[in-house]
Amino acid sequence: MDAWRPMLVLLGVTGAGLVLLYGLGLWLSAGRTPLDTGPFAGGLAPSEHAVSRFHVRWYAVTMIFLAFDMEMLFMYPWVKAVSEVGTTAVVEMFLFLGILFAAVAYAWREGALRWT
Repeated sequence: MDAWRPMLVLLGVTGAGLVLLYGLGLWLSAGRTPLDTGPFAGGLAPSEHAVSRFHVRWYAVTMIFLAFDMEMLFMYPWVKAVSEVGTTAVVEMFLFLGILFAAVAYAWREGALRWT
């Protein structure tokens, strides 16, 4: 039982901390009644529900955004590593950019960039 005592103490401290934080959150939280105010941005009443479905053309735009987002996500650490790794890092980055370019070219061919 002596081997389990630190684990039980840690479990008790964690449980007490969770109860304390939950109680503090309930004590500090605002009232749960809905607001009776109108719309803030734009000043017009909303025309549809906030969780309504989007048109299918926006999914292609999302894929293009993700392609460029992934490009930037991997290029920042690459800049730090290219001086240490050398030519291999440059070749790998151009292969990666080629794959992303192929994805964007496919989306362009399929009409994802047409707005009419």
